[in-house]
Amino acid sequence: MSKNTIDSDLIRQLAGLLDETGLAEIEIEKDDFKIRVAKAKVQQVTEAVAYASSGTAAPIAVVAAPSEITASHPNAVVSPMVGNVYLSGKPGAPQFVQVGDTVSVGQTLLIIEAMKVMNPIPAPKSGVVKRILIEDAQPVEYNDVLMLIE
Repeated sequence: MSKNTIDSDLIRQLAGLLDETGLAEIEIEKDDFKIRVAKAKVQQVTEAVAYASSGTAAPIAVVAAPSEITASHPNAVVSPMVGNVYLSGKPGAPQFVQVGDTVSVGQTLLIIEAMKVMNPIPAPKSGVVKRILIEDAQPVEYNDVLMLIE
């Protein structure tokens, strides 16, 4: 393939791999040919509210825009890997932690599945879970902010 030829079939195949794997980008290189396909990251802001039996609203968790809280935030728990995040040990089970829970260092906060391996993510410090910034079964990238513990 010459440098000036664009292989649109290859680009479509790579884009399909991004969708299948949940990755944000993929790059291949052979000799002097190099191609990188990246998917734009969609920012989603969600606010969940539960209603108690008295009819008053009780906030459960506020999912903040990624630009609001970065990995350098002093209370951020960040993803150590690329994968899919799970908030409980199995479907239908209670979450490992909820907003307002007090956690101890080393306590399991969630699981990240990477290459069919379930990796428990421990609390890096003791404190109170202030925000959960991801949803169950959501794909995450390295260094994405998962939650805040103060």
